[in-house]
Amino acid sequence: MAPREYDESDARIRPARSTRPRSKDRPSHKEAITALVTTVDRGRQTCITDEGVVITSMRARELGPKSVVVGDIVSIVGDISGEEGTLARIVAIKERRNSLSRTVDDAAQVERTIVANIDQLVIVVASTNPQPRRGLIDRFLVSAFTEGITPVLVVTKTDLGDAPDFLAEYSKLDVEIFYTAIKTSSRERDLKALHEILKGKISVLVGHSGVGKSTLINALVPEADRLTGDVNTATGRGRHTSSSAIALPLVGSDGWIIDTPGIRAFGLSHIDTHRIVDAFTDLSEVAANCLSNCSHSESSCSLDAWAAPHGVINVERSARLASLRSLLAVKDQAISVVED
Repeated sequence: MAPREYDESDARIRPARSTRPRSKDRPSHKEAITALVTTVDRGRQTCITDEGVVITSMRARELGPKSVVVGDIVSIVGDISGEEGTLARIVAIKERRNSLSRTVDDAAQVERTIVANIDQLVIVVASTNPQPRRGLIDRFLVSAFTEGITPVLVVTKTDLGDAPDFLAEYSKLDVEIFYTAIKTSSRERDLKALHEILKGKISVLVGHSGVGKSTLINALVPEADRLTGDVNTATGRGRHTSSSAIALPLVGSDGWIIDTPGIRAFGLSHIDTHRIVDAFTDLSEVAANCLSNCSHSESSCSLDAWAAPHGVINVERSARLASLRSLLAVKDQAISVVED
């Protein structure tokens, strides 16, 4: 049999995927409504409108992965009824006034945003079991000061042991410190004072696993029913009981509390050192007279003369300068120093 000869009729032309011409014009979404993101979990975002309607939504593809975080103010279109089984779509994220971010890998400088648009950063530590770690507290403070977020330090489990002396030193940086117990009669009074600070604000709670964040959340927001866990007596480490960030309305107030998973590593390589100094007005004015490459740790630094005017050491200024330098030092340390 002679071989078959092929001609142009045998060629197959793949049809175009779409006969509709592409357009650079994007929809305006004028009908979009505004809502607050309260949870982000497995590709779905829970949002609440100003009217209190809770909406489940997905993120528009053009926004990119990990673009939406708890605390974001977003624009939503689609089914915004909030009824069970409905799904809306987030098409835009309003400009953030601040955010809490961490470097996941100092070498690669991979920055990951945890929450956005917050008023207060509540750093929760335990007086004991597990012991508070200064390095992690300092890292949280660096993030708060550079983003214009008010830091608050809450020390839990004070009935189980005395808090380390170094915690009181943070008051020199104008950090308000609260102490609270687990079972003593003063606990209700302690929580009432803390409630007043949180009232009307969006506050995010951060800290190591096992310090009592979930227990504190349950006391402030009883219907939250957050899981609590014990600390391993052998390792001194807590067990993660919160798997994702969630915003909860504060009882008797228009404030919000954002609970976050226990932090194991909190890198700061994404933060510019100058922003840390600029967060302290009295120190930044003096530091402006330093050489451009001054690390603010050498003897020629202008801050040394400020702390000891005319060669006489000012105790208060020296303590404040020492606190600032500890923040600058911890900024450049590897994140392994704070691993749980």
